[in-house]
Amino acid sequence: MKRNALLLLLMLTLSGLRGGAQPLLVMESLSFESSLLGRSVKYSVILPSSYYSENKAYPVVYLLHGLGDDETSWLEYGRVEQLCRSAEKAGTLPPMIFVMPQAFRTYYVNDYKGTFPYQDMFVQELVPHIDKEFRTIPAPAQRAVLGYSMGGFGAMILHLKHPGIFGSAAPLSMSVRTDGQYMEEEAPAWDEQWGRLFGGEGTYGSDRITGYYRLNNPFHLFPSMSDAQKQSTRIYMVNGDEEQTLCRSNETLHILMHEHGIPHEYRVVDGGHSFTVWQQALLPSLRYIASVFSETPFAGEAEVPVRRQPLNKEQFLTMEIAGRPLHVFLPAGYETGNRKYPLLLFAGVDDKAAARDLAEIVNAQIEDGIITPMIAMFTDAGADALSLPELSGEKLRIRSGYKFRALAGTGASAEMVFGAMRRKPAFGSYMLCGAEVDTATAESLKMDAGILNTGQAALFVDAPDRGNSVKGNGELHMVLRDMGIAHEYRVREGTGGYEWIAGGMPEILKMVSRRFHK
Repeated sequence: MKRNALLLLLMLTLSGLRGGAQPLLVMESLSFESSLLGRSVKYSVILPSSYYSENKAYPVVYLLHGLGDDETSWLEYGRVEQLCRSAEKAGTLPPMIFVMPQAFRTYYVNDYKGTFPYQDMFVQELVPHIDKEFRTIPAPAQRAVLGYSMGGFGAMILHLKHPGIFGSAAPLSMSVRTDGQYMEEEAPAWDEQWGRLFGGEGTYGSDRITGYYRLNNPFHLFPSMSDAQKQSTRIYMVNGDEEQTLCRSNETLHILMHEHGIPHEYRVVDGGHSFTVWQQALLPSLRYIASVFSETPFAGEAEVPVRRQPLNKEQFLTMEIAGRPLHVFLPAGYETGNRKYPLLLFAGVDDKAAARDLAEIVNAQIEDGIITPMIAMFTDAGADALSLPELSGEKLRIRSGYKFRALAGTGASAEMVFGAMRRKPAFGSYMLCGAEVDTATAESLKMDAGILNTGQAALFVDAPDRGNSVKGNGELHMVLRDMGIAHEYRVREGTGGYEWIAGGMPEILKMVSRRFHK
């Protein structure tokens, strides 16, 4: 009797829970029947928190998965619901609907034989189905595609091939190949990944560059676009600096787009081909997409203000080297002790106000306990600065050993940094910060890797995504990748210049400080 009462109570409780259940905001692995594919296609959906409380329509972002993943991957590995709910609550991201379709191994295109017209299904069936099932804003400016790896390729192609459906795209770690890579990739892996989609199975070299491939590859699509089509693109690209094959293809595509005047945003962040990169790229990409939704200029990434700590008169000195000024920062406590300090030599800066400002950033990082105390020098004296008596410790208390010395170059001082890299180790780390790197200099490293091949020194390249050195910095990264030389590479928004350099100083200083104590 007691057992029956407990069972009845449990049944009533479960019934009450079902009766009062909240409408679903997250729906995993829904499906619809595709007549074009002759099968069902799964998809997952995330609705805005306000979907059931506000009777309005929302823009849609289609989140595309990579090869071997499925319609659940963005939910599980990408943590898209967690990250976007938090951003929506904080007011940094407007409410939007997310749709995550199953893509099989299609690269989001129709195969050349026409046996599995996935892209037609996406455009002709899936999008109308979503617009019918949910309160969407059915306009191209209110639809975007964002994806990683294979999904990055899909995001780019869907936007380029169907701008009347998708108004913006955010390819992350886009799985794409230059023609050279495509022609040389080993079979049978090439047949399985590419040949079955674009034709040319069993071939090698230029025979792989089929007409169908040209119609579905951004390297061929961009040059053939009209000026009006180029200006109408809305693209935000992200890549990791530890990518291998995709390093060259994404960098080369960025350079191509830059040379053709195609508006886009390009970022390179720390990491390889993983969700570590795609998670950190998700919200910045969505903020770009949100600017397209709202038809407002993209405001860029919100930079964390760089703290400065004012210097006392003993901390900032001005000397002269080869007739050029040398500005010296001394850490607090220098005058009241006899310890020695690591040295950061920052070339390309001779303006006293700029040097003092950068010194205040160093001072703040030391005071906040973020970096080790160090001496910093700022000069535009060129190669003469490398033989300074000050560097040897004759005039200042600099700790001996190349690992306690770092050389940073900006602007035209890039050549000085490359020259130092080719000589006997004098520095444990090198930084190029908004430096004017030309392609010839980058290519010359193939002939003479200098001390970088020994692993004794570290290189950090911090580059703007626009300006005169886009190709040079990109080529440098690709050459170093090809040679297997470990380095850190970042591409940040901007065209370079002093303010841009100052914004990247905290990360540069942290890298330098780590190398001093490696």
